[in-house]
Amino acid sequence: MSRASRPLRVLVVAPSRYPLRQPHAGGLEACVWDRVRWLQARGHDVTLCAADGSDYLGDVPEFRLPTPAWTRPEESSDTDYPLGYAGAVDAAFEAARDRLIADRHLYDVVDNHSLHPAPIRWSREAEIPVVTTLHTPPLEPLLEAAEQVRDSAHRFVAVSQATARAWSVEGVDAFVFPNGIDTDQWTRGEGGTSWVWSGRVVPEKAPHLAIEAARAVGAHLVLAGRIGDVDYFEQEVVPRLGPHARYVGPLRQPELCRLVGSSAVALVTPMWEEPFGLVIAEALATGTPVAAFDIGGVSEVLAGMPGSATVTPGDVVALGRAAAELAARGAREPLTRVWTRRAAVRQHSLAQRYREVERVLSHTAQPVAARRAPAVSW
Repeated sequence: MSRASRPLRVLVVAPSRYPLRQPHAGGLEACVWDRVRWLQARGHDVTLCAADGSDYLGDVPEFRLPTPAWTRPEESSDTDYPLGYAGAVDAAFEAARDRLIADRHLYDVVDNHSLHPAPIRWSREAEIPVVTTLHTPPLEPLLEAAEQVRDSAHRFVAVSQATARAWSVEGVDAFVFPNGIDTDQWTRGEGGTSWVWSGRVVPEKAPHLAIEAARAVGAHLVLAGRIGDVDYFEQEVVPRLGPHARYVGPLRQPELCRLVGSSAVALVTPMWEEPFGLVIAEALATGTPVAAFDIGGVSEVLAGMPGSATVTPGDVVALGRAAAELAARGAREPLTRVWTRRAAVRQHSLAQRYREVERVLSHTAQPVAARRAPAVSW
């Protein structure tokens, strides 16, 4: 059996803010949750370092990370931390590093998805190969850590060309491995008359603009997702709810799949440099066409998709018109949903994406003297 085909002993490091479990806190958590499942299914020995309460956590206490404890639920945020939490996370990662050093012989490679700089430095401090996936635009603490491991066994990968370019400008080069989705779980739906928006309810995802776009053409919109900014939700979303828009909260994957698959069109409204946009791939896999703001990696996810349209970010009138045209086309040509689903499976299936990731993990785990460029097209 070749080195690349042997089971790996992988320590997967997840973001620390939210547990990995359904309903997923966001696309990043969904991606890492799927990664753990897929690596295990492929026969690899996977240990997870993640927020307490996550699925797949083992019995190593140092690999259980603290979650924010908000005094009042309305204060919870995706961008701020409660007093003392940042220090608790720093201490937790120090304990995780020390445990990793003590048990270095148990692991071949670290598969890092954290937004904390500490796991990047483990390639130097613990002398273990690390593959860090860049899920966001450049973050200063991660840039500083990247500078410290230039001579270590470390590799960066990015979820889109747009993300890779943004990090490259800051001096961090990364191979591109787009995210994948489980197309066995995201199945084709029959469509419907309502429109849908899904994702984290935060300003940068701008669901209030989706409501405006739907209202501009008289469409009914259903919104689903976790509230990541209570003030934003109360000030910008709640006043826009009513006969033309309703909010159904966060949904587990099966329920979300049914909602998206029974919709005429999905709206995607990022107002930031969206690194990937997992909700796009999810909608397409159900056969539901997508109308989106063209920003960040959005156009890469939609490339080659028959049921899609992009408009200038923030142009709600154009977005509403584009979505209405997609919905009308779907009503006229029901097979469009079949073609959209097929294209999404071909381009975004988990198996296709992760086999390449598996090769990178295997290659990075090899001793330096034995490394050669893996047989994979970048």
